[in-house]
Amino acid sequence: MPVRKASAVWNGGLRDGQGSMKFQSGAYEGKYSFASRFEEAGGTNPEELIAAAHAGCFSMALSAALGKAGFQPQRIATDASVKLEKVGEGFGITQINLTTVASVPGIDDARFREIAESAKENCPVSKALKAVDITLDARLE
Repeated sequence: MPVRKASAVWNGGLRDGQGSMKFQSGAYEGKYSFASRFEEAGGTNPEELIAAAHAGCFSMALSAALGKAGFQPQRIATDASVKLEKVGEGFGITQINLTTVASVPGIDDARFREIAESAKENCPVSKALKAVDITLDARLE
């Protein structure tokens, strides 16, 4: 299996500095700062990238789990919200909320939710983030 890489460069002090993050593949490069991470300024932040990774991983895991159960999903759309909060003297990611809406012919709501919950527990990003409370709101369209 390939090893995926990304890099970051930070210039300056915590509050007045700025940085950039990029993917090895070249598919993404973005600027970040104290204000884009802890306030509402433009730019990205590590938590936003974690949210994108988790939404993408979960959507693929759900597609795989549905296929294994004999269902062919037509569309899976997932949003992830990563909550960064003050914890003690520092900060921590305290919660990730996944919200997914899927179009899956021939499945009932209860079976869909059961498969979605299993996918949440078993997607590689969820496994990597086990220290964080991860919630899931899954529904059919």
